[in-house]
Amino acid sequence: MRLTLRAQAILLGYPSAELQANISEIREALTSEKALPRAAIRRLEPLLARLETQDLLDAQADYSELFDRSRALSLHLFEHVHGESRERGQAMIDLGQQYIDHGYLLETQEMPDFIPVFLEFVSCLRPAEAREMLGEPAHVFAALEQRLTERGSDYASVLSALLALAAHRPDAVALEELQKNAPSDDPARIDDEWEEKPVTFTEPHEMGGPTGIVAKIRAARKAKVSARTRTEG
Repeated sequence: MRLTLRAQAILLGYPSAELQANISEIREALTSEKALPRAAIRRLEPLLARLETQDLLDAQADYSELFDRSRALSLHLFEHVHGESRERGQAMIDLGQQYIDHGYLLETQEMPDFIPVFLEFVSCLRPAEAREMLGEPAHVFAALEQRLTERGSDYASVLSALLALAAHRPDAVALEELQKNAPSDDPARIDDEWEEKPVTFTEPHEMGGPTGIVAKIRAARKAKVSARTRTEG
């Protein structure tokens, strides 16, 4: 599950030349770990194929048009839950403290609720705990999946994959409330200065802070092999 979660985190990040060059690594991670149903993996393929072959500037423009210019498609969890209320700041602090309490140091300028950051953290947890953690914002994932599907975006497949991995179905009432109160896409309120930074977590006793797409996938694979060796021993 660790490989699969990191693959989803990478796919939701800003497209880069490194991403394009290593789509095959992501495919291998998804198929080898088998954490997702085959249907979910097949649904991801159009996104993988496009990111692998599309002109990089076009891929980046498409990403920015979706996620940077639409508050309804924000990749920040608390944008959907708390909007601009005071509760958002406290929720951010609480989530950051959760990372610290689990022994992980966040090495990025992104906010703790940025979904790729959140997924990086969840990938460090044991599978049962990871599924529980994914289940908490499942209604946000479901809302985003619906909105992306309505826009005909292949990024909807990533949110669908996260829902498949979560331990709980989205809360129907919470999802209805999110859809009812979808944030406005008023351009005057969009921050065009958002900038995605490399996301890494360091865990002194295990991970050592891998960086880069291939490093993250391979570090996760190495940890999985080590855990299997200890179990067999």
